[in-house]
Amino acid sequence: MILYLAPISAEVQMNVSPDEIKKGMEPWFAWYKKCGKAIIDTGAPLGNGVCVDKKGTAKSQTEVTGYSILQAKDLNAAKEMVKDHPHLMMPKSSIEILEIMPMTM
Repeated sequence: MILYLAPISAEVQMNVSPDEIKKGMEPWFAWYKKCGKAIIDTGAPLGNGVCVDKKGTAKSQTEVTGYSILQAKDLNAAKEMVKDHPHLMMPKSSIEILEIMPMTM
């Protein structure tokens, strides 16, 4: 799983005209095409979060703005796949790669 992190929320990023959204998504569609079948789930933007703990709830402070799920041979292959990811064009953005671990019962 890859998580997209940015200092600007997905809600703010998407608060542009439909034409600007379409233009902004073009590099993403090119990346999806480049990765092909390795993309298991293209993902979606994330927002309007809430943090829940034993004391109650508060507005989320996370910088996670979206996710995608991809399949790779190993972590190095996944790193190579996101090396030129369009998300990284945004200043102070980053991508976290996390392995989805199998559950054993």
